[in-house]
Amino acid sequence: MGDMLQYDMGIAYILMQSGMHCVGCPSSINESLEQACQVHGLDADEVLASIQEYLAIKA
Repeated sequence: MGDMLQYDMGIAYILMQSGMHCVGCPSSINESLEQACQVHGLDADEVLASIQEYLAIKA
């Protein structure tokens, strides 16, 4: 999670829209996307697809 946010802070908006409202939480920084999605009951593949779509549009 930390690496993604460091790469592009806009990803935080995607994560929050997906239901992860604690993207700034210190413990979330060391989690993988899959771990964070599991904690929040989200489908990691769907969240990843949203992130990839955001990055593709931005490019």
